[in-house]
Amino acid sequence: METTFPCASGAEPGTAQPSHRSRLAILTLGAIGVVYGDIGTSPLYAFREALAQMDPAFVGRGEILGVLSLALWALILVVTLKYVLFLSRADNHGEGGVLSLMALANHGGARPLAAILVLGAAGAALFYGDAIITPALSVLSAVEGLGSVGPVAPLITPGVVLGLTLAILVALFAFQSHGTARVAGLFGPVCVVWFVVLAGMGVLHILDEPAILGAFNPLWGVRFLLAHGTVGLFVLGAVFLTVTGAEALVADMGHFGRGAIQVGWLALVWPALSLNYLGQGAMALKALAAAHASGRAFANADWFFTMPPEAWRAPLVVLATLATIIASQAVITGAYSITSQAIALGLLPRMRIFQTSHAERGQIYMPAINWMLLVGVIVLVLAFRSSSALAAAYGIAVTGTMVITSLLAAFVLRRSWGWGWRASVLVIAPLLAIDLVFFGANVLRVAEGGWVPLLVAGFVGLLIACWMKGQRAAARAAAHRAVPLDGLAASWALRAPPIVEGTAVFLSKDNRDAPSALLHSLKHGRVLHARNLVLSVVIAEVPTIAETDRFTVTRIDEHLSRATMAYGYMDRIDLPSDLGRNWEEMQRGGGTSFYLGRNSLRRARRSRLPGWMMPIYAFLHRNAADPFAFMAIPANRVVEMGAQVEL
Repeated sequence: METTFPCASGAEPGTAQPSHRSRLAILTLGAIGVVYGDIGTSPLYAFREALAQMDPAFVGRGEILGVLSLALWALILVVTLKYVLFLSRADNHGEGGVLSLMALANHGGARPLAAILVLGAAGAALFYGDAIITPALSVLSAVEGLGSVGPVAPLITPGVVLGLTLAILVALFAFQSHGTARVAGLFGPVCVVWFVVLAGMGVLHILDEPAILGAFNPLWGVRFLLAHGTVGLFVLGAVFLTVTGAEALVADMGHFGRGAIQVGWLALVWPALSLNYLGQGAMALKALAAAHASGRAFANADWFFTMPPEAWRAPLVVLATLATIIASQAVITGAYSITSQAIALGLLPRMRIFQTSHAERGQIYMPAINWMLLVGVIVLVLAFRSSSALAAAYGIAVTGTMVITSLLAAFVLRRSWGWGWRASVLVIAPLLAIDLVFFGANVLRVAEGGWVPLLVAGFVGLLIACWMKGQRAAARAAAHRAVPLDGLAASWALRAPPIVEGTAVFLSKDNRDAPSALLHSLKHGRVLHARNLVLSVVIAEVPTIAETDRFTVTRIDEHLSRATMAYGYMDRIDLPSDLGRNWEEMQRGGGTSFYLGRNSLRRARRSRLPGWMMPIYAFLHRNAADPFAFMAIPANRVVEMGAQVEL
């Protein structure tokens, strides 16, 4: 996920360097505002949904303490130990997240492994399921809180809730094209207030029922699971809602740094969440005692919005709505980020990407992703109509991603860090076991709505598979008709074509062979530019590459050179500027033109692709964004040469 807060690279040249503590404080404030928005809104619904999995008639003191113990220990084991203390150290040159782990795992070994690529693609696909559910569930749950505000409660019908939710979501997605820089400065302070309010409300109710602190004893959770069988697993699936958003802790690490992520969690977010859940549990214990005293059965409630006095509920709903908007913003920009990484790593076709901030490379806007997410979110809101119904769909995508993250971390330990199998298993096995237990508990909820993220992930996974297989087939087809560049240079040394002034840059995936655009130029134009560069743009499996290390060039003869321009998968590509800084031939007269072969696809008699896959790949190929726009090449310097390719 992305942000506009100052990143760890330091201050601009010529400005005073802030002290380490002040920089850490600024970065921590930014992390609290962006990274923890998703997990920070879980108290709105998590405890309520966990209790809702049981028959109220069978809810007793042990059940309340057991559910709360599971929630507290999920925060300790999954978020604190796995993500904050362990995975924050498994970074790829400072960057985290499932695709960064994939790149690090493959980069560290002797050769790339298909299993690592499949895991990374699956993790990326599952993320999109999370990306459409988080805004829908978070905003729905906040707007439903209006029903707890006495004066307006009669007016808050299901239709009003849906209308307000859709209005907020449409406005949120419509704003994306302007970038988040204008509002990101408010994220940190608003979220600090949010977490302070969470902690304060929790403390007030803990004082009413101090016995709730016994939930820190993990035996309550163990006894609950042993005593309740299948129902206990359904409850565990709902308990997992307390840790949704944990992936953001490592995904945003490159922008805030490990220190800010750890300080924000340990000093504010974790204590605030724990106190609030304890407060909700204390309210449930008090309600249970009152129900038994009056001879009534225990009744589950919207515990979060009944925590403050009635006079404070309206401001709380407003604050909760702001917090859910921030949580939604984080996952939306995260979708942009993971898509741009997937494009750079070759998992998806090019899409239009707009830079919305001159100061931060991560501030981007992708129209196609934005509007597809909005459509998905609207469909979910209209289909499920309440946060309780939608909560059942939430866990599978997140737990699946966490399982994949643990498996990729195992490859990182072995291939990148050089650990032995025994040490790797001792570290990963307990983490993977916890993830699998949560995943298994959420699989039980497939029929209730868990199929939604699986359907989304399956669709994205199909597109990734078709694109990658099609690209490999196109590369093999190109290799069959390739003309070695050295041989072409030798042929015109014997019979040189006419030379015209200027520089021609021919973009090619493999600079060892003559690109089709160069061959067509010689065949039809019958002239050769004074300076010709066959250039391959390569995306490396590291987040960034220093500008001084990006360009390598080899001269073949006086008119022809081959070169490689390398970028990290998080780098912003501006090919004309980078080439002008690194290749002195660009400074000579005559102007520079960029050439690229534009291929149209035809199915061969003996196709390299299955019949059902060919139309999908052709559609993706045809609708891929213009490569020149992707590389920031001005349209008036572009020459395209058409060619037909049989696959």
